[in-house]
Amino acid sequence: MADVKPFICCRPHADQAAMVAALPYDVFNREEAAVEITRNPRSFLRIDKSCAVLPDEIDEYDPRVYERSAELFKNDQQAGVFIDEDEEHYFVYRLVKDGLAQTGIVSCIAVSDFENGVLKQHENIQSKKLEDRICHIDTLRAQTGPIFVAYKAQEELDTITRQTTEAEAPLYDFVSDDGIRHTVWRVDDKGVEDSISDRFAELDSLYIVDGHHRASAAVRIGTKEGGKAGRFLIIAFPADQLRILDYNRVVADTNGLTKAELLEQIAVSFSVEKTGADPVKPLQKGEFSMYLDREWYRLSIHKGLRPHDPVQGLDVSLLHDLLLKPILGIDDPRTSERISFVGGVRSLKELEHQAEAARSDDSPLGGVSFALYPCSLDELFAVADAGRLMPPKSTWFEPKPRSGLFIHRI
Repeated sequence: MADVKPFICCRPHADQAAMVAALPYDVFNREEAAVEITRNPRSFLRIDKSCAVLPDEIDEYDPRVYERSAELFKNDQQAGVFIDEDEEHYFVYRLVKDGLAQTGIVSCIAVSDFENGVLKQHENIQSKKLEDRICHIDTLRAQTGPIFVAYKAQEELDTITRQTTEAEAPLYDFVSDDGIRHTVWRVDDKGVEDSISDRFAELDSLYIVDGHHRASAAVRIGTKEGGKAGRFLIIAFPADQLRILDYNRVVADTNGLTKAELLEQIAVSFSVEKTGADPVKPLQKGEFSMYLDREWYRLSIHKGLRPHDPVQGLDVSLLHDLLLKPILGIDDPRTSERISFVGGVRSLKELEHQAEAARSDDSPLGGVSFALYPCSLDELFAVADAGRLMPPKSTWFEPKPRSGLFIHRI
Protein backbone atom coordinates (compact mmCIF):
# COMPACT_ATOMS: atom_id res chain seq x y z
CA MET A 1 0.00 0.00 0.00
CA ALA A 2 1.26 3.46 -0.95
CA ASP A 3 1.92 5.89 1.91
CA VAL A 4 1.01 9.17 0.18
CA LYS A 5 0.14 12.29 2.20
CA PRO A 6 -0.50 16.04 1.76
CA PHE A 7 2.36 18.41 2.57
CA ILE A 8 3.16 22.01 3.45
CA CYS A 9 4.00 23.55 0.10
CA CYS A 10 6.30 26.42 -0.75
CA ARG A 11 5.07 27.80 -4.07
CA PRO A 12 5.20 30.96 -6.19
CA HIS A 13 2.61 33.70 -5.92
CA ALA A 14 -0.01 33.46 -8.65
CA ASP A 15 1.39 36.43 -10.56
CA GLN A 16 4.85 34.80 -10.59
CA ALA A 17 3.96 31.19 -11.45
CA ALA A 18 4.13 31.42 -15.23
CA MET A 19 7.57 33.04 -15.13
CA VAL A 20 8.96 30.74 -12.43
CA ALA A 21 7.74 27.42 -13.87
CA ALA A 22 10.57 25.63 -15.70
CA LEU A 23 11.15 22.36 -17.47
CA PRO A 24 13.22 19.87 -15.42
CA TYR A 25 16.91 20.70 -15.16
CA ASP A 26 18.00 17.57 -17.05
CA VAL A 27 16.11 18.57 -20.21
CA PHE A 28 18.80 21.18 -20.86
CA ASN A 29 22.54 21.04 -21.23
CA ARG A 30 24.51 23.89 -19.67
CA GLU A 31 24.55 26.05 -22.80
CA GLU A 32 20.84 25.57 -23.48
CA ALA A 33 20.02 26.41 -19.87
CA ALA A 34 22.02 29.65 -20.10
CA VAL A 35 20.04 30.69 -23.18
CA GLU A 36 16.74 29.90 -21.48
CA ILE A 37 17.68 31.85 -18.35
CA THR A 38 18.73 34.83 -20.46
CA ARG A 39 15.35 34.69 -22.17
CA ASN A 40 13.51 34.41 -18.84
CA PRO A 41 15.58 35.66 -15.88
CA ARG A 42 12.85 34.61 -13.42
CA SER A 43 12.93 30.96 -14.54
CA PHE A 44 13.38 28.41 -11.75
CA LEU A 45 15.96 26.78 -14.01
CA ARG A 46 18.56 29.17 -12.65
CA ILE A 47 17.99 27.60 -9.21
CA ASP A 48 17.75 24.03 -10.47
CA LYS A 49 20.81 24.31 -12.75
CA SER A 50 22.86 27.17 -11.39
CA CYS A 51 25.99 26.20 -13.29
CA ALA A 52 24.33 27.98 -16.23
CA VAL A 53 24.60 31.36 -14.47
CA LEU A 54 28.23 30.88 -13.41
CA PRO A 55 31.42 31.27 -15.49
CA ASP A 56 32.20 28.34 -17.78
CA GLU A 57 35.45 27.58 -15.94
CA ILE A 58 33.47 26.55 -12.85
CA ASP A 59 32.67 22.85 -13.10
CA GLU A 60 28.95 22.05 -13.05
CA TYR A 61 29.46 19.92 -9.91
CA ASP A 62 31.56 22.48 -8.05
CA PRO A 63 30.28 23.29 -4.51
CA ARG A 64 29.87 26.91 -5.63
CA VAL A 65 27.08 25.80 -7.96
CA TYR A 66 24.91 24.56 -5.09
CA GLU A 67 25.78 27.58 -2.96
CA ARG A 68 24.60 29.79 -5.80
CA SER A 69 21.37 27.78 -6.08
CA ALA A 70 20.67 28.31 -2.37
CA GLU A 71 21.51 32.00 -2.65
CA LEU A 72 19.15 32.53 -5.59
CA PHE A 73 16.36 30.63 -3.82
CA LYS A 74 16.81 32.74 -0.69
CA ASN A 75 16.83 35.94 -2.75
CA ASP A 76 13.55 34.98 -4.42
CA GLN A 77 11.96 34.23 -1.07
CA GLN A 78 13.05 37.59 0.31
CA ALA A 79 11.73 39.30 -2.81
CA GLY A 80 8.31 37.77 -2.21
CA VAL A 81 8.33 35.43 -5.20
CA PHE A 82 7.40 32.41 -3.05
CA ILE A 83 4.93 31.84 -0.25
CA ASP A 84 4.69 29.02 2.28
CA GLU A 85 1.35 27.38 2.93
CA ASP A 86 0.18 27.33 6.56
CA GLU A 87 -1.29 23.83 6.36
CA GLU A 88 -0.74 20.54 4.56
CA HIS A 89 -2.58 20.15 1.26
CA TYR A 90 -2.78 18.01 -1.82
CA PHE A 91 -2.71 19.80 -5.17
CA VAL A 92 -4.22 18.79 -8.50
CA TYR A 93 -2.08 19.63 -11.52
CA ARG A 94 -3.35 19.41 -15.11
CA LEU A 95 -1.22 19.72 -18.24
CA VAL A 96 -2.88 20.03 -21.65
CA LYS A 97 -0.93 19.63 -24.88
CA ASP A 98 -2.45 19.38 -28.35
CA GLY A 99 -5.88 18.96 -26.81
CA LEU A 100 -4.85 15.98 -24.65
CA ALA A 101 -4.91 16.37 -20.86
CA GLN A 102 -3.14 14.58 -18.03
CA THR A 103 -4.29 15.37 -14.50
CA GLY A 104 -2.21 14.36 -11.50
CA ILE A 105 -2.08 14.71 -7.74
CA VAL A 106 0.85 16.49 -6.08
CA SER A 107 1.81 14.99 -2.72
CA CYS A 108 4.66 13.57 -0.67
CA ILE A 109 5.40 9.85 -0.50
CA ALA A 110 7.25 8.01 2.26
CA VAL A 111 10.89 7.13 1.65
CA SER A 112 10.03 3.62 2.83
CA ASP A 113 7.77 3.13 -0.22
CA PHE A 114 10.85 3.43 -2.42
CA GLU A 115 12.86 1.09 -0.24
CA ASN A 116 10.19 -1.60 0.00
CA GLY A 117 9.33 -1.57 -3.70
CA VAL A 118 5.90 0.06 -3.62
CA LEU A 119 7.36 2.93 -5.64
CA LYS A 120 9.04 1.05 -8.46
CA GLN A 121 11.90 2.23 -10.63
CA HIS A 122 12.73 1.13 -14.15
CA GLU A 123 15.90 3.04 -15.02
CA ASN A 124 19.57 2.86 -14.08
CA ILE A 125 21.08 5.90 -12.41
CA GLN A 126 24.50 7.48 -12.77
CA SER A 127 26.49 8.07 -9.59
CA LYS A 128 27.67 11.54 -10.58
CA LYS A 129 24.14 12.73 -11.34
CA LEU A 130 22.91 11.19 -8.09
CA GLU A 131 25.52 13.07 -6.09
CA ASP A 132 24.55 16.24 -7.94
CA ARG A 133 20.94 16.02 -6.78
CA ILE A 134 21.97 15.03 -3.25
CA CYS A 135 24.09 18.18 -3.02
CA HIS A 136 21.31 20.29 -4.50
CA ILE A 137 18.63 19.07 -2.07
CA ASP A 138 20.96 19.16 0.92
CA THR A 139 22.24 22.68 0.24
CA LEU A 140 18.80 24.17 -0.46
CA ARG A 141 17.17 22.07 2.30
CA ALA A 142 14.34 21.59 -0.13
CA GLN A 143 13.09 19.23 -2.83
CA THR A 144 12.43 21.43 -5.84
CA GLY A 145 11.77 18.94 -8.62
CA PRO A 146 8.71 16.69 -8.18
CA ILE A 147 9.15 13.07 -9.24
CA PHE A 148 6.91 12.20 -12.20
CA VAL A 149 4.99 9.07 -11.15
CA ALA A 150 2.35 6.87 -12.80
CA TYR A 151 -0.28 4.58 -11.31
CA LYS A 152 -2.58 2.10 -12.96
CA ALA A 153 -5.79 4.05 -13.43
CA GLN A 154 -8.17 4.01 -10.48
CA GLU A 155 -11.69 5.27 -11.03
CA GLU A 156 -12.07 6.75 -7.54
CA LEU A 157 -8.97 8.94 -7.88
CA ASP A 158 -10.10 10.05 -11.34
CA THR A 159 -13.43 11.07 -9.83
CA ILE A 160 -11.73 13.05 -7.05
CA THR A 161 -9.51 14.99 -9.44
CA ARG A 162 -12.42 15.70 -11.78
CA GLN A 163 -14.63 16.94 -8.96
CA THR A 164 -11.82 19.11 -7.59
CA THR A 165 -11.23 20.77 -10.95
CA GLU A 166 -14.96 21.41 -11.33
CA ALA A 167 -15.59 22.71 -7.80
CA GLU A 168 -12.51 24.79 -6.98
CA ALA A 169 -11.09 27.93 -8.55
CA PRO A 170 -7.53 27.29 -9.80
CA LEU A 171 -4.49 28.73 -8.07
CA TYR A 172 -2.64 28.91 -11.39
CA ASP A 173 -3.80 28.80 -14.98
CA PHE A 174 -1.30 29.75 -17.68
CA VAL A 175 0.10 28.65 -21.03
CA SER A 176 3.86 28.17 -21.23
CA ASP A 177 5.93 29.23 -24.24
CA ASP A 178 5.77 25.72 -25.69
CA GLY A 179 1.98 25.91 -25.87
CA ILE A 180 1.25 23.66 -22.88
CA ARG A 181 -1.50 24.80 -20.54
CA HIS A 182 -0.79 24.39 -16.82
CA THR A 183 -3.61 24.56 -14.27
CA VAL A 184 -3.27 23.94 -10.53
CA TRP A 185 -5.93 23.52 -7.86
CA ARG A 186 -5.45 23.17 -4.09
CA VAL A 187 -7.50 20.56 -2.24
CA ASP A 188 -9.04 22.39 0.71
CA ASP A 189 -11.59 19.82 1.89
CA LYS A 190 -10.27 17.59 4.70
CA GLY A 191 -12.68 14.82 3.77
CA VAL A 192 -11.38 14.83 0.20
CA GLU A 193 -7.80 14.76 1.49
CA ASP A 194 -8.61 11.67 3.57
CA SER A 195 -10.21 10.02 0.55
CA ILE A 196 -7.09 10.66 -1.56
CA SER A 197 -4.86 9.14 1.12
CA ASP A 198 -7.17 6.12 1.41
CA ARG A 199 -7.31 5.59 -2.36
CA PHE A 200 -3.53 5.67 -2.66
CA ALA A 201 -3.29 3.23 0.24
CA GLU A 202 -5.23 0.76 -1.92
CA LEU A 203 -2.53 0.82 -4.60
CA ASP A 204 0.23 -1.74 -4.24
CA SER A 205 2.44 -0.14 -6.91
CA LEU A 206 3.42 3.28 -8.17
CA TYR A 207 5.94 3.71 -10.98
CA ILE A 208 8.62 6.36 -11.43
CA VAL A 209 8.22 7.77 -14.92
CA ASP A 210 10.84 10.52 -14.76
CA GLY A 211 13.14 11.69 -11.98
CA HIS A 212 15.04 8.57 -10.90
CA HIS A 213 18.07 10.58 -9.78
CA ARG A 214 15.94 13.06 -7.82
CA ALA A 215 14.06 10.20 -6.16
CA SER A 216 17.22 8.32 -5.22
CA ALA A 217 18.78 11.51 -3.85
CA ALA A 218 15.70 12.26 -1.74
CA VAL A 219 15.71 8.70 -0.42
CA ARG A 220 19.42 8.87 0.44
CA ILE A 221 18.88 12.05 2.48
CA GLY A 222 15.55 10.92 3.96
CA THR A 223 16.93 7.60 5.14
CA LYS A 224 19.74 9.41 6.94
CA GLU A 225 17.73 12.28 8.43
CA GLY A 226 14.09 11.22 8.80
CA GLY A 227 11.63 13.92 9.82
CA LYS A 228 10.39 16.06 6.95
CA ALA A 229 13.09 14.54 4.76
CA GLY A 230 11.42 11.16 5.31
CA ARG A 231 8.98 12.07 2.57
CA PHE A 232 9.62 13.39 -0.91
CA LEU A 233 7.69 15.24 -3.57
CA ILE A 234 5.81 13.42 -6.34
CA ILE A 235 3.17 14.14 -8.98
CA ALA A 236 1.15 10.98 -9.65
CA PHE A 237 -0.78 10.61 -12.92
CA PRO A 238 -3.08 7.79 -14.09
CA ALA A 239 -1.21 5.72 -16.66
CA ASP A 240 -4.00 5.83 -19.23
CA GLN A 241 -3.47 9.60 -19.62
CA LEU A 242 0.27 9.45 -20.30
CA ARG A 243 2.12 9.45 -23.59
CA ILE A 244 5.59 8.00 -24.19
CA LEU A 245 7.66 9.40 -27.03
CA ASP A 246 10.70 7.84 -28.65
CA TYR A 247 14.16 8.36 -27.14
CA ASN A 248 16.72 8.34 -29.94
CA ARG A 249 20.47 7.85 -30.24
CA VAL A 250 23.34 9.52 -32.07
CA VAL A 251 26.78 7.88 -32.24
CA ALA A 252 29.56 10.32 -33.07
CA ASP A 253 31.37 8.10 -35.58
CA THR A 254 31.17 4.77 -37.38
CA ASN A 255 33.85 3.08 -35.24
CA GLY A 256 36.35 3.14 -38.10
CA LEU A 257 34.05 1.32 -40.52
CA THR A 258 33.39 2.41 -44.07
CA LYS A 259 29.80 2.93 -45.11
CA ALA A 260 29.75 -0.37 -46.98
CA GLU A 261 31.30 -2.26 -44.06
CA LEU A 262 28.81 -0.79 -41.60
CA LEU A 263 25.79 -1.65 -43.76
CA GLU A 264 27.12 -5.17 -44.34
CA GLN A 265 27.50 -5.84 -40.61
CA ILE A 266 24.09 -4.37 -39.79
CA ALA A 267 22.49 -6.68 -42.37
CA VAL A 268 23.46 -9.71 -40.29
CA SER A 269 20.71 -8.92 -37.76
CA PHE A 270 18.48 -6.44 -39.62
CA SER A 271 16.88 -6.07 -43.00
CA VAL A 272 18.14 -2.79 -44.45
CA GLU A 273 16.04 -0.62 -46.77
CA LYS A 274 17.30 2.72 -48.09
CA THR A 275 14.43 5.24 -47.96
CA GLY A 276 16.12 8.38 -49.32
CA ALA A 277 17.03 11.84 -48.06
CA ASP A 278 13.80 12.58 -46.20
CA PRO A 279 13.47 11.59 -42.52
CA VAL A 280 11.38 8.51 -41.76
CA LYS A 281 10.00 7.34 -38.41
CA PRO A 282 9.78 3.70 -37.33
CA LEU A 283 6.24 2.44 -37.91
CA GLN A 284 6.11 -0.40 -35.42
CA LYS A 285 7.94 -2.30 -32.71
CA GLY A 286 11.07 -3.95 -34.10
CA GLU A 287 11.75 -1.17 -36.61
CA PHE A 288 14.42 1.52 -36.47
CA SER A 289 15.25 4.46 -38.70
CA MET A 290 18.93 5.15 -39.34
CA TYR A 291 20.56 8.28 -40.72
CA LEU A 292 23.97 7.72 -42.28
CA ASP A 293 25.93 9.89 -44.69
CA ARG A 294 22.96 12.10 -45.67
CA GLU A 295 20.63 9.15 -46.30
CA TRP A 296 17.89 7.47 -44.27
CA TYR A 297 17.41 3.71 -43.91
CA ARG A 298 14.70 1.56 -42.38
CA LEU A 299 16.05 -1.32 -40.26
CA SER A 300 13.88 -4.27 -39.21
CA ILE A 301 15.05 -6.95 -36.79
CA HIS A 302 15.20 -10.43 -38.29
CA LYS A 303 12.56 -12.81 -36.98
CA GLY A 304 13.59 -14.97 -34.08
CA LEU A 305 16.13 -12.54 -32.64
CA ARG A 306 13.85 -11.01 -29.97
CA PRO A 307 14.30 -12.78 -26.59
CA HIS A 308 11.30 -13.49 -24.35
CA ASP A 309 12.64 -11.30 -21.57
CA PRO A 310 11.12 -8.02 -20.33
CA VAL A 311 14.43 -6.15 -20.61
CA GLN A 312 16.40 -7.93 -23.33
CA GLY A 313 13.30 -7.97 -25.53
CA LEU A 314 12.96 -4.17 -25.55
CA ASP A 315 13.76 -2.43 -28.83
CA VAL A 316 16.28 -0.21 -27.05
CA SER A 317 18.06 -3.32 -25.72
CA LEU A 318 18.04 -5.04 -29.12
CA LEU A 319 19.51 -1.98 -30.82
CA HIS A 320 22.30 -1.93 -28.25
CA ASP A 321 22.94 -5.69 -28.15
CA LEU A 322 22.82 -6.26 -31.92
CA LEU A 323 24.27 -3.02 -33.28
CA LEU A 324 25.54 -0.30 -30.98
CA LYS A 325 27.80 -2.56 -28.92
CA PRO A 326 29.10 -5.22 -31.33
CA ILE A 327 29.34 -2.99 -34.42
CA LEU A 328 29.78 0.60 -33.23
CA GLY A 329 31.66 -0.25 -30.03
CA ILE A 330 29.37 1.44 -27.50
CA ASP A 331 30.02 -0.84 -24.52
CA ASP A 332 28.21 1.21 -21.87
CA PRO A 333 25.87 4.01 -22.99
CA ARG A 334 25.92 5.43 -19.45
CA THR A 335 29.63 6.26 -19.65
CA SER A 336 30.54 6.43 -23.34
CA GLU A 337 31.29 9.91 -24.62
CA ARG A 338 30.63 8.79 -28.19
CA ILE A 339 26.85 8.48 -27.78
CA SER A 340 24.22 11.14 -27.12
CA PHE A 341 20.47 10.93 -26.64
CA VAL A 342 17.72 12.97 -28.28
CA GLY A 343 14.22 13.04 -26.82
CA GLY A 344 11.33 12.43 -29.19
CA VAL A 345 9.98 15.92 -28.56
CA ARG A 346 12.72 17.06 -30.95
CA SER A 347 12.32 16.40 -34.66
CA LEU A 348 14.24 13.86 -36.70
CA LYS A 349 16.04 16.82 -38.26
CA GLU A 350 17.88 17.10 -34.95
CA LEU A 351 19.24 13.58 -35.54
CA GLU A 352 20.46 14.70 -38.94
CA HIS A 353 22.00 17.85 -37.49
CA GLN A 354 23.93 16.03 -34.78
CA ALA A 355 25.19 13.36 -37.17
CA GLU A 356 26.37 15.98 -39.67
CA ALA A 357 27.99 18.05 -36.93
CA ALA A 358 30.28 15.08 -36.22
CA ARG A 359 31.89 15.14 -39.69
CA SER A 360 35.64 15.72 -39.51
CA ASP A 361 38.90 14.54 -41.03
CA ASP A 362 38.92 11.73 -38.48
CA SER A 363 35.24 10.91 -39.07
CA PRO A 364 34.49 11.71 -42.74
CA LEU A 365 31.07 10.02 -42.65
CA GLY A 366 30.06 11.96 -39.58
CA GLY A 367 27.87 10.36 -36.98
CA VAL A 368 25.12 7.79 -37.33
CA SER A 369 21.68 8.37 -35.82
CA PHE A 370 18.92 5.98 -34.84
CA ALA A 371 15.24 6.72 -34.28
CA LEU A 372 13.33 4.17 -32.20
CA TYR A 373 9.69 3.20 -31.91
CA PRO A 374 8.40 4.37 -28.51
CA CYS A 375 8.44 1.97 -25.58
CA SER A 376 4.96 1.23 -24.21
CA LEU A 377 3.74 1.71 -20.65
CA ASP A 378 2.98 -2.00 -20.48
CA GLU A 379 6.65 -2.70 -21.22
CA LEU A 380 7.72 -0.22 -18.55
CA PHE A 381 5.38 -1.79 -15.98
CA ALA A 382 6.55 -5.31 -16.87
CA VAL A 383 10.20 -4.35 -16.31
CA ALA A 384 9.47 -2.56 -13.03
CA ASP A 385 7.19 -5.33 -11.73
CA ALA A 386 9.94 -7.86 -12.43
CA GLY A 387 12.34 -5.79 -10.33
CA ARG A 388 14.47 -5.14 -13.40
CA LEU A 389 15.87 -1.95 -14.94
CA MET A 390 15.66 -0.62 -18.46
CA PRO A 391 18.72 0.64 -20.32
CA PRO A 392 19.35 4.36 -19.77
CA LYS A 393 17.30 6.85 -21.76
CA SER A 394 14.61 4.37 -22.76
CA THR A 395 11.53 6.56 -22.29
CA TRP A 396 10.64 10.19 -22.91
CA PHE A 397 7.33 11.38 -21.49
CA GLU A 398 5.63 14.49 -22.79
CA PRO A 399 4.40 16.90 -21.53
CA LYS A 400 6.63 17.14 -18.48
CA PRO A 401 5.53 18.70 -15.16
CA ARG A 402 7.27 21.98 -14.39
CA SER A 403 9.72 22.58 -11.58
CA GLY A 404 9.33 25.52 -9.22
CA LEU A 405 5.56 25.32 -8.80
CA PHE A 406 5.74 22.97 -5.79
CA ILE A 407 8.62 22.88 -3.30
CA HIS A 408 8.92 20.66 -0.23
CA ARG A 409 11.18 22.03 2.50
CA ILE A 410 13.04 19.43 4.57
